This record gives sequence, structure tokens and C-alpha cells, in this order.
Amino acid sequence: MEEPPVGGTGEDTVLPEEVVELPPPPPADRWAPDVLGAGFQARTLPLHDDDEGEVAATLVRHVPADDPESLPGTPSSPSFAVLYLHGWNDYFYQRELARRWAAEGGAFYALDLRKYGRSLRAHQTRGFMETLTVYDEDIHAALKVLRSELGVGTDLVLMGHSTGGLTAALWAHRHPGALRALVLNSPWLELQGSAILRGVAQPIVGRLAKLQPKAVMPTSDLGFYQRTLLGWTEADGPLPEDADDDDPFLTGWAPDPNWRMVGTPIRAGWLSAVLAGHQQVAGGLEISCPVLVLTSGRTLINPRWSPQMREADTVLDVEQIRRRALQLGPLVTVARFDGAIHDVTLSARQVRERVYAELRRWSRAYVLR
Repeated sequence: MEEPPVGGTGEDTVLPEEVVELPPPPPADRWAPDVLGAGFQARTLPLHDDDEGEVAATLVRHVPADDPESLPGTPSSPSFAVLYLHGWNDYFYQRELARRWAAEGGAFYALDLRKYGRSLRAHQTRGFMETLTVYDEDIHAALKVLRSELGVGTDLVLMGHSTGGLTAALWAHRHPGALRALVLNSPWLELQGSAILRGVAQPIVGRLAKLQPKAVMPTSDLGFYQRTLLGWTEADGPLPEDADDDDPFLTGWAPDPNWRMVGTPIRAGWLSAVLAGHQQVAGGLEISCPVLVLTSGRTLINPRWSPQMREADTVLDVEQIRRRALQLGPLVTVARFDGAIHDVTLSARQVRERVYAELRRWSRAYVLR
């Protein structure tokens, strides 16, 4: 589940979440092999405790020299760094994205934010926070490691997907001069429907968030986006004629079901924080660096599954994204990719190739010196 449609005013009860067995976290004082396999390492970033107790983020890095699937010609010495932020109910598992950035000369890092993925602890409410600025601590802890390894003056590209895109955009706005560039992959910049709907929902959600921040909101998650990540099925009909047998879009990207679950509840405090972020974007941001916004060509949100959902954003309104993108700063490039899904970098191979070609062209204009 990602950012679901919202309706109603919430409930007075907090529903229990499914209990899952979480693996032990990586060490905090050194890099260790990551669950993604050869070429990927992780380390825990201890953070300040909150009202639920111990809190941590997790930093993942790509080591091309140790990755048997690194792309030919990947530079041995990176010329800039990339820090990736995932979306709601998600974590980092996009190996291909890391390899593509590395091939462009980027030292690739990804952050599992507090209470998500590798950073989730048994005593925590999955993904819960009450202000997007809380992630400043996560990001700054990651940047401390990056700078210690790469040097203080290393150019930084911040990349965010969906809610991570909203978080990244607001962070960039608050930290002028900190980034070489900002890349947003289907960023959640406005509530589905319209700003009018947000104007109605925000005070209602805000009042509930003050009284019962962990109250569960009535939302729907049919798992259609998750289905696009799990590969082609017989119910989808015959494979496309130009299909590649080894394309993960068809065989499945294999996200961990314990870290990317269908049906994770949306809570009032979390939603209130996101709506406040949307309001900031609507008022206009002043992001000082070049911004690239990537979206699907169209949105398709239906109550029933159809194979066409494998060629559209089934989570967010892409027209809204493109309209709001123009309010991010003075230099914004919007790239639309027909046939892309919500995470454009997890689309069918021919779509991904167009995405990476555009990312390469844009990077050589605005990132590489």
C-alpha cells in the first residue's frame, strides 16, 4: 500500500498491526553485508529516542567493486553522491537504480527512514511520525557518514520517491545550497482529488491528530500497486510479444512482504503531517538547485484490477504532480513516461530505459561538472 485515498474523519480506536518477525539490525559502528546481497552494505544510524523508545535509521550503500552485476564502465572513483529516500510503507530494494547511478559516477546511498524496513523495531508503530521535519535527523545522520567517507565538499543529489519525494522537496527548501540537484520520482505533492479536498480534510484530520494521533483513518488499499511489483501472472493474460524473460518487471521485484505490506494502517498524526507538507508545497517552495520530476504518463485508479494498471500510476494523480512541480523552485524539469508505474524505475524494461536515458541526459547537464 502507498498513499491511499482518504475519506471520513477517522476512528477512535487504534487497530493492532500484524506482528512480523524482524531480522536483527545491522551494526551501528561499521558496514555489514546487506540483505540485497553482494555489492550492498548497511549500517544502523542511532537516533534520539521518542515516546515509543529507541529509534534508528538504516543507511545502505552500493559498492560497485563487490557487485558482480555492476554495469560495464562504472567509474572506480565517484564524482558525486546520491542519497535516496523511499516512500510510505516502503524501504530500499532498487538494486538497478543504484547500479545506474554508479555508472554515472555517483556514490549511491539509500536511507531506510525510522520505523520503516530495516529500521523498524518490534516496539514501534510502523511508519508513524507527526511531522515531516523529524526526518531531518535521519537525513543529517546519513550525510554525516557520507561526508566522512567522501569528503565534506562532495556534490550531493537527493532523490525521493512518493512520500519520500515530499520529504526530500521540503528538506531541500529548508536547506538552500546543500544540494547539487534534486530528483523526485512520482512525488506526493498534493492530496488526491484537489486542494479543495485537502482544505476540507486538513482541519478535521488535524483535530483528530491532536486528540488521538495514532487513530486509524478509514482508507482503502486493494493492493494493486503491490501486484505490479510481484510480476506477471496468468490472470494478466499472455506476456507482451516484446517481453524479456529476465525482466524483473515480469518475474517480480521481490520486495520483502514484512517490510512492504498491504493494508498497513494510515494514522491521523501521520496524515496530518503529510497534509501540512502539501500545504507548504501549495504555497510555493524556493528550492535553489535544479529539480527533476519523473512521472507516469497517466493515472489509473479503479476498484477492480486490470492489466492496464501495469502501465499507469495506480497510486497518485500524475496531473496534480506535474502542476505542483512548477511550484517547487525556479528551475524544474518535468519528465513524463508513458507506460510507467508509480515508481517509474520499477516499470517495464523499455520504459526504464527511457527513464534512465533522461536521467543520464539531465545529470550531465546539471550534476556533472
